[in-house]
Amino acid sequence: MYAPPLSPQVAAARLSSSSRSASRPASPHVIAAGVGSTLRRIGSPAIRSGSPAPAPARPPSAAASSPASSSARTTATMAAKERDFSYLLKPEIYHPLSALTIPAPFRAAGRQPAPETPLATLLATGHFRAAAIAAVQALTSPPPLGPAPTDHARIFELLYARLACLCLMDATPLAAQEAKALEDLSSAYYYVNVDVEGDGDGEGAQQQQQQHLVPWPLRLLGVRLQAIGFGDPRRAVMSYYELAREARAEVARAARSRDPSAAELWKARLADLGVRVAGALVEMDDLAGAAEHLATLGRGRDALGVGGGGGGVADGGGRLAMSRALMWLHLGDVEAARRCVSGDGDGDGDGGGGGGETMAAKVVDALADMADGEYESALRRWKALRAEMEEDGVHDEMVGVNLAGRDTLEGLIEEGYASHTLLFNLTTMYELATDRAKNLKMHLAERVAALEPSAQGWEKTNADFKL
Repeated sequence: MYAPPLSPQVAAARLSSSSRSASRPASPHVIAAGVGSTLRRIGSPAIRSGSPAPAPARPPSAAASSPASSSARTTATMAAKERDFSYLLKPEIYHPLSALTIPAPFRAAGRQPAPETPLATLLATGHFRAAAIAAVQALTSPPPLGPAPTDHARIFELLYARLACLCLMDATPLAAQEAKALEDLSSAYYYVNVDVEGDGDGEGAQQQQQQHLVPWPLRLLGVRLQAIGFGDPRRAVMSYYELAREARAEVARAARSRDPSAAELWKARLADLGVRVAGALVEMDDLAGAAEHLATLGRGRDALGVGGGGGGVADGGGRLAMSRALMWLHLGDVEAARRCVSGDGDGDGDGGGGGGETMAAKVVDALADMADGEYESALRRWKALRAEMEEDGVHDEMVGVNLAGRDTLEGLIEEGYASHTLLFNLTTMYELATDRAKNLKMHLAERVAALEPSAQGWEKTNADFKL
């Protein structure tokens, strides 16, 4: 049984006075001791002056996070089943979720799921608050009801469900505090050596490589939440670059082993990390650096062969292109936003393309017209887009929001669309249009509570209705 995680300060003190930790893989709280020095490098004048954020000097497998990290990483041969993650199973890590933040219509006994409802069902029906509670109950229960301290797959599955549900129910600050328990996700403690097939270069049929125990979605979410929890957005930039180095190494490995599906997966992850770095720079108020970084993404994407052109918003390439376009709009470069979703997909076209204007391009064009002050043109685009989507049986709340009008937004509620953004806009209209806003908000809460549960999320908070 390993000791519970220490704070970085305590870990640094123990690390400087003793070197006994080199005899076994260092747990995350030991590796975290050297994060400060790396973060200071990220805060260099290059970022503040608008240059792209510098990548760490070495990949995660060789990063010198602390004096013990090198020896710890080379001795990380303990089998995955022997890793002890009991420090993630402590009840004191997790916060209670009060029902007082939920409007009364959602607290009605007949609308709440039964206590024995499986976690998968809660997630599928959008009961995110109940799912977050169920995930913690499973995490903190002793076996066989809960996972064993060495069952890393089940622990991380439940932890991801907990943190993701907190974010979906607008409790990101709580999720950020709970994510701190993971400590340094790049430490040797989270890596194991696994046997893989040889890559055909004559080094044998079996080779060993290091594999991270934490699923990729949880690693991405952990980076974001830990940056919030520790109050240092530079931490996110550094962590994204470490993940990007790992993704590049995996792309190269997949190419050597002639595995195109794995190569495409890691290329897509690498492209996604590029957009996330830009978002982290924006949160640091380094808009010039974010713009410079975004300008480099097209060249890197083309070199890797990653998609990102004008495909549909739902597909991977279209989602990435839309993310880049929205980021450019946030930075104020309307033409760059239009190029991101142009039909030729190279980020430098004129918005043409051979397959006609895509849905992503139409949405971005309408937003760009609004940014340019061309409101009549924007209105025509939104109306045409709404008519086209209705013909295809597709609805988009953003179209309804930009067309404005209380009836339009209330109609979307009747059709089953009740996102945070839609509710915020509709309740704001109530406040501006009448003195009976509170009564209208409560009536709206009752209507939303009467909707059929779905994976989009059913239960809302008082903040969603501005109560």
